[in-house]
Amino acid sequence: MTLDEKIGMVRGVGQFSSRCVGNISPPSRSFVVSGTNITIPPLCFNDGPAGIRLGGSNVTGFPPAINVAATFNRSMMYARGVAIGEEFRGKGIHVYLGPAVDIMRNPKAGRGWEGFGPDPYLGGEGAYQTIMGVQSVGVSACTKHLGPYNQEHWRYGLNVNVDDRTFRELYWWPFMKSVEANVSALMCAYNQVNGTSSCHNAALIGEDGYLRSEGFQGYVVSDWGATHDSAADNANAGLDMEQPGDYILIGGGVYAGLEAAVDDGEVTEARLNEMVTRILTPWLRLGQDQGFPEINFNAQDPDGTDALNLNVNVRTDAHTALVRQIGSASAVLLKNNRTTTTGTTIRGLPLSKSIKTIAVVGQDAQQLNLDCGGGLNECNDGTMIIGWGSGSNNVEFTVPPIDAITDFVQDFATVSSDITSNDLTGGPAVAEGKDLAIVFANAMSGELGFYNIVDGNEGDRNDLDLWWKGGSLIEDVAAVCNNTVVVIHSVGPVPMSSWNNHPNITAIIYAGAPGEQTGPALIDVLWGAVNPSGRLPFSIDDDEASYGTSIVYGIDPFPVIDYTEGLFLDYRYMDSQDITPVYEFGYGLSYTTFSYSSLSVEASASSASFSFVLTNTGSVDGAEIPQLYLGFPSSAGEPDKVLRGFDNIFLASGEKQTVTVTVSQKEMSIWDVVSQAWVVPSGTFNVYIGASIKDIRLTGTFTI
Repeated sequence: MTLDEKIGMVRGVGQFSSRCVGNISPPSRSFVVSGTNITIPPLCFNDGPAGIRLGGSNVTGFPPAINVAATFNRSMMYARGVAIGEEFRGKGIHVYLGPAVDIMRNPKAGRGWEGFGPDPYLGGEGAYQTIMGVQSVGVSACTKHLGPYNQEHWRYGLNVNVDDRTFRELYWWPFMKSVEANVSALMCAYNQVNGTSSCHNAALIGEDGYLRSEGFQGYVVSDWGATHDSAADNANAGLDMEQPGDYILIGGGVYAGLEAAVDDGEVTEARLNEMVTRILTPWLRLGQDQGFPEINFNAQDPDGTDALNLNVNVRTDAHTALVRQIGSASAVLLKNNRTTTTGTTIRGLPLSKSIKTIAVVGQDAQQLNLDCGGGLNECNDGTMIIGWGSGSNNVEFTVPPIDAITDFVQDFATVSSDITSNDLTGGPAVAEGKDLAIVFANAMSGELGFYNIVDGNEGDRNDLDLWWKGGSLIEDVAAVCNNTVVVIHSVGPVPMSSWNNHPNITAIIYAGAPGEQTGPALIDVLWGAVNPSGRLPFSIDDDEASYGTSIVYGIDPFPVIDYTEGLFLDYRYMDSQDITPVYEFGYGLSYTTFSYSSLSVEASASSASFSFVLTNTGSVDGAEIPQLYLGFPSSAGEPDKVLRGFDNIFLASGEKQTVTVTVSQKEMSIWDVVSQAWVVPSGTFNVYIGASIKDIRLTGTFTI
């Protein structure tokens, strides 16, 4: 390649010149490599982590990662990755800008729902399975955002101060698992880390930094406009590609000076060759040089009416069914006070067809705004299936709860509703005297972007509360209907203690952000076609102080945020402070019951395995999510319990199975800052196996 051709490979074509969210300018000529004619396309980068955004019509609105995490099901994580990859490939997209693996440091974090929650192990498993799925169909994955990047306020320049051990064990862990999955690319974040911008932070992305020392062989691409200072600063620090390639107010455009930097010797041609090689390697490795579809959409046309938007249909029945399956598998049953008469449910779940009059209350039950925010979903005036911003997706095929409920019960019950707003008068009036009231409430957040503000929330939530007086609506409906079922759609924890123990509230489902098949997925759980097996991927408490962190708002630009909490986030912090949340990490009920017995432990310094017998002791077939927490030797300075294993085991009523969970050497290790290595600490480890962090059924020990 000529110098100009190499520059075209490492620099985007511009924010408003890209047919995709990002493109490059490849050489206009072909090359013969080992007798094969190779033509490099204008590599297409596109959002987002939960499915195609700005890709024209006929795409699927998948659930975001936070709901996939709630399934605690690796097979579903992988299957979702495959399905997303198939749709990206069908649109001619070479690079899937996902998964997002940013740790939910604070429950109000605007983009917390794009990732897998506050636990690094769960996030790592989600990242690994997603990447393996996406790349199995020949689409590159790009894990993001290498920072840490954990809030929207001041994201374009705030400085995170984080110590080496905390970074390695907590924020780095999902990126480490991404490297293990041979991820093609990683995206650096907007903010600074320990005083240096992420995209020219050699400690993160340089030859001797975290990323390369872990064995990463792909390329580092900037977040859109996340580059600053000179071309040499960024290239020599380890940035392989700049997107979108021009200056976009918040930054960017520095690689406009890259050719001059090479000419002047500030960047060696060997380094430029390395950048291009890293970009081409995954393109060739995944077979994108042979038979890959051409780009067939135009991201500059969110309505899909442009001549360049061919609106190729990449939806399939299998993808729709998978979204519905994940939606039901991620629904967390928080409460169920079931009352039966001669085997028929009259209160609580699962519902029976003996119920004849149903009230549906709350605007979260109605169809969402299908024409909102130019592909950013910047509204919350209907059912909440995903947050807003670049991590959102196409919502055009959303099936809202009201439609699904009305359709399902049409042969045996009548439905009355008050869903156009959270009317504290109209809602209770509709619910009074009904056999069943289903009340919906939600909370939403998203990306700040170019200062996208939804109902006064600048990306990060202003508080933990349900929107539109949702808590008051729940209380008022429960006051007049003695069989009230609450459904919460939310991006994260919301306060519940003011109403969750109300005697008339017979069941609570935390449905999270379930994607486009929200209504049908909910029907499956409510009427028992699916036995709920979702588990909370975070703790739920009313008080933000229970989480030990806060969002930095304020008016001073680009604050310094010291991560003084170290390794203690969410349940780790709560355990250390003897805080009992309203609902704990890993919690979730079932329509059946399970027993745990006969724990055996085999351990050495290189690995440990734990076997036990799991039995479905109830009358309903269902899946249990056994979770393994490890307690390190006291000298290690770790939290009391950390998640180090889980499984998803389906058992018929009365069936039993021996389950084995294996913990690797690295998963038994701590990061030693002196030796700069993973070290298994000496001493006695405690083993906790159970149904949640607070519901431990079996305990054991081993000594190293």
